[in-house]
Amino acid sequence: MGRGINLDNFYLSNQCKSVKSVVKKRSIKIERLCETNPISKTLKMFVISVYTMTNNNEQPTFDYSKQSQTKPISICKNWLVLYWQVRREFDNFVCSSDEGIANTRKGVTRMVVLAGIDEAGFGPILGPLVVSSSAFSLPNHFLTANLWQILRKSVGSTRKHLAGRLLITDSKKAYSKQKGIRHLQRTVLACLGCLGKKPATLTELLTLLSPDCIERLNDYPWHRDIADYRLAVDASDMEIASSVLKEDLASNGIELLGLKSCCLDVAYYNKMVGSVKNKASVLFTAVSQLIKNAFDNFAGPSTSSGQGDYLQVIVDRQGGRVRYRRNLQRMFPDMELKILRESPAASSYELRADGRQMRLHFVVGADQRFFPVSLASMVSKYIRELLVDNMNRYFTGFNPDLRPTAGYWKDGLRFIEDLKKNVPHVPFDSNQLIRCR
Repeated sequence: MGRGINLDNFYLSNQCKSVKSVVKKRSIKIERLCETNPISKTLKMFVISVYTMTNNNEQPTFDYSKQSQTKPISICKNWLVLYWQVRREFDNFVCSSDEGIANTRKGVTRMVVLAGIDEAGFGPILGPLVVSSSAFSLPNHFLTANLWQILRKSVGSTRKHLAGRLLITDSKKAYSKQKGIRHLQRTVLACLGCLGKKPATLTELLTLLSPDCIERLNDYPWHRDIADYRLAVDASDMEIASSVLKEDLASNGIELLGLKSCCLDVAYYNKMVGSVKNKASVLFTAVSQLIKNAFDNFAGPSTSSGQGDYLQVIVDRQGGRVRYRRNLQRMFPDMELKILRESPAASSYELRADGRQMRLHFVVGADQRFFPVSLASMVSKYIRELLVDNMNRYFTGFNPDLRPTAGYWKDGLRFIEDLKKNVPHVPFDSNQLIRCR
C-alpha cells in the first residue's frame, strides 16, 4: 500500500482501546503522511469516515450488522473486516496497472470514469422494464471512497436528516407509497440540471434519457399524451438543489458526465422475450447496450502512455450468476476479454478493443454500495413510475373507482381482472399491457 501508517497493525494492536480516541489520533497522523504520500488518501478517508460514523452512530458503508457503542472490541473487529474488504477492493479494483500505481505515488492526480448500471421493473407483470446508467469523472483515489461522505453537503443516503439535500440510494428505499416519487423526481431532475437539462414534460425527459422508446410509446392509447404529461416540480427548489450538487461535485474534483436509460415498453419487451425465450437474457442485452455506450464515450487507451481516463463500470448483479464470460463474448464479440475474478460476491472482467479498455464489475448489492449504481437505480425507477402512473390515469379516467396498480404480479393480476369487470367497454391490447414473462 506504499509508505505511511500500517493500518493492518493499527487495528490489530488497538482492538481493546477506545475507538474514537484511537481513530482521531491516527487520522491526524495520516493527514500529515498524505501530504507526501497520495496513495494513503484512500486509507485516510476510510479512517476519518469510521471516526465520523462513530460520532453519528451510523452504520458502515458496507453491509455489516450494527454493533453496540458500548462494545469497542466488537466494533473494532467489525471495522477490521470492513478495512480488509476496502483493502481487497483497492488491490483488485483501483490498481489497474503498474503505471497507475506509480503515478499515484508520484502525486499525480489520475482521473477515472466510474459508471453504474441498474434496473427497475424486472419482476412485474405490468409496465416497462427500465435499465439506466450514470457516469462520473473523479480522481482515482475516490474509487473506493464513500462518495456519500465526500458529497455530504449536497446528498444523503437515508431519508432521515436530509435537511434539503438530495437523496441518493437504492430506489426501493427512495420510493414509498406514502412519499411517492418525490425523492426520485427531485434527485433525477437535479442531476439533469447539473448537465444543463431542464425537462418539463415526460416526452422531454424521455428525449434526454431514452429517446428510442418514444415512437413505440405513441402506439399505446395510454401513452399518446406523454407530451402533455407535465412534471410537477418546485422550480426554485430544483434550482437550488441542482446548484448545490454541482458546486459540491466541482469542489471535490468530480463531474457528472451523463445519465442514460434503456426503456423496454411491454410490447417491445414481449417481442424480445419471444425471440430469446428468457427474460434474464433480455435484461442482459439492455445492460450490454449501456455498457457499450459507456465504452464508446468514456473508455481510455489500453496502452501504457497514461493518457485518457480509465473506465470502471459497476453493474448490480441479478440472480445468482457468477460467470459472465460467455454472455460478454456473445454481446461483445470484437472485444478481447480477460477474467479478473469470479466469486459469489463480485465478478470482474477487463475488455479491450480498438486500443481502449474498461473494467467491468458485476457486484451483489451494488445498488446500495456504489453511488453511481444507486443513482442509476433511481433514474430507472423514476421513469418506470411515471409510465405506470400514466397507464393508471388512462384507465381510471373511465372509472374513478378503479384502484391503481404498481404492476407487480399479485396486484397486477388483480388490476387486469378489475379492468375486465369495471371497464369492459374499454378495449386494450394484451400484448401492450401484460408481459409474457
